[in-house]
Amino acid sequence: MGRKWNNIKEKKASKDANTSRVYSKFALEIYVAAKQGEPDPESNQALKFVLERAKTYNVPRNIIDRAIEKAKGGVEENYDELRYEGFGPNGSMVIVDALTNNVNRTASNVRAAFGKNGGNLGVSGSVAYMFDSTAVIGLEGKTADEVLEILMEADVDARDILEEEDAVIVYAEPDQFHAVQEAFRNAGVIDFTVAELTMLAQNDVTLPEEAQVQFEKLIDALEDLEDVQQVYHNVDLGE
Repeated sequence: MGRKWNNIKEKKASKDANTSRVYSKFALEIYVAAKQGEPDPESNQALKFVLERAKTYNVPRNIIDRAIEKAKGGVEENYDELRYEGFGPNGSMVIVDALTNNVNRTASNVRAAFGKNGGNLGVSGSVAYMFDSTAVIGLEGKTADEVLEILMEADVDARDILEEEDAVIVYAEPDQFHAVQEAFRNAGVIDFTVAELTMLAQNDVTLPEEAQVQFEKLIDALEDLEDVQQVYHNVDLGE
């Protein structure tokens, strides 16, 4: 698969911890998910998924509760879910997911981030066809064989099961996300190191050193944007 998911998450969490950026992005995502249905994760699958992700990033409970309470209030804030596709240095591919209350601002900022860092925006569909929507779920304390047995007993399919350092990472179809977690919970697993729905590149590429430095600046610039929630790409950064 070419990705070390626990390392990637730890790198993001370490970077974001200094600014609490990860918390503000989760707060917005939780608010939007809660507004789309009932503000109760038991009856709102979108909210349940966001809360499960937030747990793996140790988002404080007061931030989660405040976002849900805001969704219950009478103030109406409308946010659009947007996806941008573009190219970085050496033809590398990037997908950017955003939540915004100002589409023009977000489009301008994303375009500028690409343009200033050796990239350019593409049209819809120009990049996404090279990625697969994938559920990624990680846990510790089990071997790959034990994980496979748990999933087989629960009659849950997985694309792949890999041991990565001290964790086992399960790659599955997006619609199997909750089924995989439920199978593990029934087997006594409470906490997950990773719980993501991601866009996984079908093939990772390695860039020359100079291009990789520029590419990392592009990714940092995109992730620093207030409206950007997720950035996916096909470059092996050696995490």
